[in-house]
Amino acid sequence: MSNIDQAKAATGVPNIGDDLISPDELRKLAEEHEMALLQEALEREKKHMKEQDTVREAFMNQHIRPDAKERFTRAVRDAASRGVKEIQVARFPSSYCTDGGRAINNFEPDWPDSLTGYAREAYEVFDKTLRAKGYKLRAQILDYPGGMPGDVGLYLRW
Repeated sequence: MSNIDQAKAATGVPNIGDDLISPDELRKLAEEHEMALLQEALEREKKHMKEQDTVREAFMNQHIRPDAKERFTRAVRDAASRGVKEIQVARFPSSYCTDGGRAINNFEPDWPDSLTGYAREAYEVFDKTLRAKGYKLRAQILDYPGGMPGDVGLYLRW
């Protein structure tokens, strides 16, 4: 035993060895853990964005169903029998509008021009067939996540 080891042994300080993990190795482990967490977050965000793209694509390519007249009649009849004078006919993110929902949010009279996809087609059906029968259509921003326009609701009134 060396003199240093004998001195340590005499003072009661245990020798835990030179093979301890170094602070640099600990920092590296922590950084690897942080990188793994960031990678997981990026993968989740990428998956979420892909799902959102799929939903948007479906919205843009959705069409009025062949049984729309029957469904419409049943929905408005049921609502009227409950004393309700309007129904929500569509809900979609304001980002689907050409202006991000600005015209709807500002109650501009040309707000229908900002509609796209299924909402645009629904508006055209309203304009061609329902307006003349006395129905009215209004659009409203339904929520404001982060202070910005969120979802749009289209409401049919009678």
